[in-house]
Amino acid sequence: MTEEAPRVSTGSEGLDDILGGGLDPSRLYLYEGRPGTGKTTIALQFLLDGVKKGERVLYITLSETERELRLVARRHGWSLDGVDIFELVPPETTLDPERELTVFHPAEVELSETTKLIFDQVDAINPTRVVCDSLSELRLLAQSPLRYRRQVLAVKHYFAQRNCTVLLLDDLASKGEDLQLHSIAHGVVLLEQLAIDYGAERRRLRVMKMRGIAFRGGYHDFTIKRGGLVIHPRLVAAEHHTTFVGDFTSSGNAELDQLLGGGLERGTNVLLIGAAGVGKSSLALTYALAAADRGEHAVFFAFDEGSGTLEARARTLGLPLDEKLEKGSIRFQQIDPAELSPGEFAANVRRSVDVDGARVVIIDSLNGYMNAMPDERFLVLQMHELLSYLGQQGVLTILVLAQHGLVGPMETPIDISYLSDAVLMLRYFEVNGTVRRALSVVKKRSGDHEKTIREFRLTKEGINLGPPLVGFHGIFAGSPTYHGEDASLMPVGMHERD
Repeated sequence: MTEEAPRVSTGSEGLDDILGGGLDPSRLYLYEGRPGTGKTTIALQFLLDGVKKGERVLYITLSETERELRLVARRHGWSLDGVDIFELVPPETTLDPERELTVFHPAEVELSETTKLIFDQVDAINPTRVVCDSLSELRLLAQSPLRYRRQVLAVKHYFAQRNCTVLLLDDLASKGEDLQLHSIAHGVVLLEQLAIDYGAERRRLRVMKMRGIAFRGGYHDFTIKRGGLVIHPRLVAAEHHTTFVGDFTSSGNAELDQLLGGGLERGTNVLLIGAAGVGKSSLALTYALAAADRGEHAVFFAFDEGSGTLEARARTLGLPLDEKLEKGSIRFQQIDPAELSPGEFAANVRRSVDVDGARVVIIDSLNGYMNAMPDERFLVLQMHELLSYLGQQGVLTILVLAQHGLVGPMETPIDISYLSDAVLMLRYFEVNGTVRRALSVVKKRSGDHEKTIREFRLTKEGINLGPPLVGFHGIFAGSPTYHGEDASLMPVGMHERD
């Protein structure tokens, strides 16, 4: 049995992960995408990875000059020393007003002569990795689809006789997909750049074809930063599972744990739902602080407010957040949904768990996270994968969702309660001209819980829960009526936080 040759790295850790290890060696691959999608950058990463391994590599350019390539590399902090660059662009190109052509072809030679120059250069250098940028110039020289296909086939057959892995770049200048070219290439990777209505552009990648290689399908978000393309493979929860003990995680508040039937179990998620300002973030924060007190690591992803606001609220409640942030037991990260793609956010959460060892993850709020998505359906699908992954890692996940309105009937911008293992509802209600807060567990899959509604307060001593609100009706409707004989409301104190 012939031993399988080791894979060739693409130069991108993310793309290697998508492909299950990299590319098959001595094959021809196609990277295609509109201008500005990052083809040249990821192609240079492929060659530079070869240079690091002591290989001879060649960049054949028909569209950019060597000077332009070195400028791209310099801005990424790279040196192209060790990369052979063969430039087929004429040094000076001028327009001739007496001719009907508006631009000259990239090389003032026939197609066959151009490919011969490429073959001669490869013969002289004998590289193990080659990038040809771009096929659009060869397509222009061919002038007919049949001649172009024959020439690309000739290129493929030539490299098939050599120990050489080849990347062909195509900027999709022709109309529609070039399916003939797809059939010739051993693998095809599509890079896209999407303009959304507001915020930074989004880039994503899809492996359209890869012969003999099992790859992760679908779209994968990526960004172009100094240092190259950072690709975030689509999260598939089924690929990650860790054995853990599903014990209770305390909130640090005995009454709240009692309301939850002992507490929230590891590997589950809880949805805190209620009006703005009712105390959802403060309640979530108590779980992060309790985790830090146990010596665990917690991460607070904030879409809606900055660290200053959260720290000020914690000081008002007498919670030692500043101390935990300084020690690093709690990490706060502000998220701008206009600048961060959902795939990048999922990769950030995964890194917090896999690398930093986070045991409690708070996402505040889903309303802000939803703004990062062009379509609500995809939000639910991605959140399902993310929650499944966190659950399999034994992480307690706390989700915050703000409802529309303050009192009375309320609407939820998105229904994600069916994905939640537990749901805590927080509501304002009015009694005798004062605004009060009520809390109840309306769902808990993993065990029993109190069915009562309790009043709670945010005080300088933290969160205080009162006895069950007996004799009241319509508390969650915001207009309660009292039918009992003994009042069950908490006494009005001076230390309540507004």
